[in-house]
Amino acid sequence: MKGLTAFKEKATGVFSGLKPNMEKFEISQSYHGGHGGYEEMEGGEREGRGPGGGHAYDDDDDRPDSPASFEEIERPPLRKIDKYCKAECPCMPARYTIATMACVGFMIAFGMRCNMSAAKLKGEHNGTVFMNWTVAVESHVDSSFFWGYLVTQIPGGFIASKFPANKIFGLSIVSSASLHLFVPFAMTLMHGHVVICVRVLQGLFEGVTYPACHGIWRFWAPPMERSRLATLAFSGSYAGVVVGLPLSGLLADAVGYQAPFYAYGAFGIIWYLFWIWLCFENPRKHPAISIPELKYIEKSLGESAHPTMPSFKTTPWRQMLRSMPVYAIIVANFCRSWNFYLLVLFQSSFLKHKFGFKVEEAGFVGSLPHLIMTTIVPFGGMLADHLRKNGILSTTNVRKLFNCGGFGMEGLFFLFVAHSSTATGAMFALTCGVAFSGFAISGYNVNHLDIAPRYASILMGLSNGIGTLAGIIVPYALDGLIQANPTGCWTTVFTLAACVHLIGCTFYGIFASGELQPWAEPPPEEQQVWAPPAGAITHDDPSQAGMLGTYMKETQFGAPEYTEQSQMQQSNAISYGATGHVANNPFALAASAPIAEEPAQPPYVDNAYDYTQGQIPPSTNPYEQPAYQQQ
Repeated sequence: MKGLTAFKEKATGVFSGLKPNMEKFEISQSYHGGHGGYEEMEGGEREGRGPGGGHAYDDDDDRPDSPASFEEIERPPLRKIDKYCKAECPCMPARYTIATMACVGFMIAFGMRCNMSAAKLKGEHNGTVFMNWTVAVESHVDSSFFWGYLVTQIPGGFIASKFPANKIFGLSIVSSASLHLFVPFAMTLMHGHVVICVRVLQGLFEGVTYPACHGIWRFWAPPMERSRLATLAFSGSYAGVVVGLPLSGLLADAVGYQAPFYAYGAFGIIWYLFWIWLCFENPRKHPAISIPELKYIEKSLGESAHPTMPSFKTTPWRQMLRSMPVYAIIVANFCRSWNFYLLVLFQSSFLKHKFGFKVEEAGFVGSLPHLIMTTIVPFGGMLADHLRKNGILSTTNVRKLFNCGGFGMEGLFFLFVAHSSTATGAMFALTCGVAFSGFAISGYNVNHLDIAPRYASILMGLSNGIGTLAGIIVPYALDGLIQANPTGCWTTVFTLAACVHLIGCTFYGIFASGELQPWAEPPPEEQQVWAPPAGAITHDDPSQAGMLGTYMKETQFGAPEYTEQSQMQQSNAISYGATGHVANNPFALAASAPIAEEPAQPPYVDNAYDYTQGQIPPSTNPYEQPAYQQQ
């Protein structure tokens, strides 16, 4: 009994260390040994290590949770600025720091798009020289940004796949902000051709922002946090309008039409300095990220070696262009872009011409719908993740519910805006419609990561590029109506916008999907996740068969599927080289001279000796002497 009790206690001690624990991880010697990072600057004993450099555990829960915990983590070397100021925000994890910085970047990018409308309204009031533009030139100026923006959408996806996405994102915004400083001078030149060229260049640089942002989340967003991280970043585009409309109007009215351009150009340059300090391509290259967060992100995304990035030749264009879920995203993007650019370009004009608002008043009042939407977007992302995480709704149903609900309610309220006769009624309906559309961002705008995470940046470039066509069409479609009837054209404008949204709602509801598409799987040679070979686990033992059958099941977030069936399809036999006779091989015997099989040790033979009568069986040990047996 004592031996059984001791064995039980020993087994309990061994298996207690195998309890899964995602909060604490053992840090390898390479991490603490000074291979870069802030550990080079810190001395003394560290958490999880004993005085002599060995590992010390307060309890069994501190033990490593899997063999992957022993992986050596090579820390990146510190930059000069890191030695004086740590690259982190103390109040939030690294992935949320990146999401927040991306949000601010989008705020600046979309705030710059609000400057031109405020400058034109101020120019109308003061009779500035650039207001001698014809309707055609004014339409060209409004849409010229989107000419360049359209061109770099799809190339931006490949650029973000080939180069570090965080650097592409930062360079796109700082380049556009630098060009923004030259817009006021270009506006003073005759005919508007120079300002058109400057805005085309701005569009070329900003066209890669959305694809690059999706490229960032490919390495930083755990599947359970995709919606909230992506929507937190993308909410900056709507927050940019919230701040951009009133700030542009205030600066233009107080200082001059040039002030918004100079202010936002400076904002973009300052933001870029913080971006390159705080944001990195992936968690492994972040010198200040905590090890628990690093391991959490890598484990949730899968610890396989990253497959090679898709190129133009390896992208499955034919299957992609035949996929209806892809078209559902494209149509939804176009419809949402139509209403968004309608409000960015013409909302201030709507409030001024129909209800007599001043320039600064139109900016402040017009920002209210976008303010509400900015709060709805991240809330919708958290709600969408909650529904998926708790199994309340499938990913497909969550995307359809949020997208169709947002689009349908915005289309309905836009019909009220079209027929409102008072400023209060119009602004109430406009605010409600734009607020509901915030839920749609957790639908189509995150859907790329569901159906094809490997090609998410390319799909974002494709869908956002076609959506940009709305930004080109809207000025040409509406400038003529506004010039002909500045007061009475708005019923037509908002009725058309409502119809566009309802069409997008219907199409997305029918064809959208939240499941990983078959064509989105990486090629077999790039699936480098370790799995036990097919012959290594037999099915005689039901527990082993069940283990293999459940090994790395597919999750609903797009992880590659490694099931029993797919393992058996890979190979029925494992080759360890030549095992038969090879001609002219002096070290291999011919088939006519086989080697006789011999047991590794003599077989056990039970002669049924009666030990109770003092009978001793003969020894089977060849080294034991018979004389010794007789004694």
